[in-house]
Amino acid sequence: MRPSIRHTLAMIIAGSLTAGATASAHAQVKKVESAKSDKNLKWGPAPDAFPAGAKMAVVKGDPTKSGEFVVLLSLPANYRIPPHWHPTDEHVRVVSGQFLVGMGDTLDAAKTMKLAAGDTGSMAGNMHHFAIAPVPTEISVRSPGPFAMTYVNPADDPRKRK
Repeated sequence: MRPSIRHTLAMIIAGSLTAGATASAHAQVKKVESAKSDKNLKWGPAPDAFPAGAKMAVVKGDPTKSGEFVVLLSLPANYRIPPHWHPTDEHVRVVSGQFLVGMGDTLDAAKTMKLAAGDTGSMAGNMHHFAIAPVPTEISVRSPGPFAMTYVNPADDPRKRK
């Protein structure tokens, strides 16, 4: 019996969460953890592609250029990122708090996977997903640049509200 695409996707996500980071990603995790206490880390508002309220600090690279980058995102309680996608793979690690991630074109809290501090997950490029931070949460995101974010529903894009 051939597994469905949904079952295969669930197994890939679950595998990435339970297997933890690879050796190279493990080294990156250590960099992110030490960056949290780095006084040279500059926090500011997240790019306008994110809903208002998030803060961001660049740990490594430049998200606006080609090449790998790592950023920390600080999200307030009840923060929601509507369904969206990125053209590149995205690797997320929860530094503190709780991060709920779901797949699909509609934000549905009942269809999320709960990630706690230390948990990791990966989304393939072009995968439609959404996220909720029910409590103050900090995540690290590692991805190839340049960063791009496209909302499934254009009306959800904060850049369109200006």
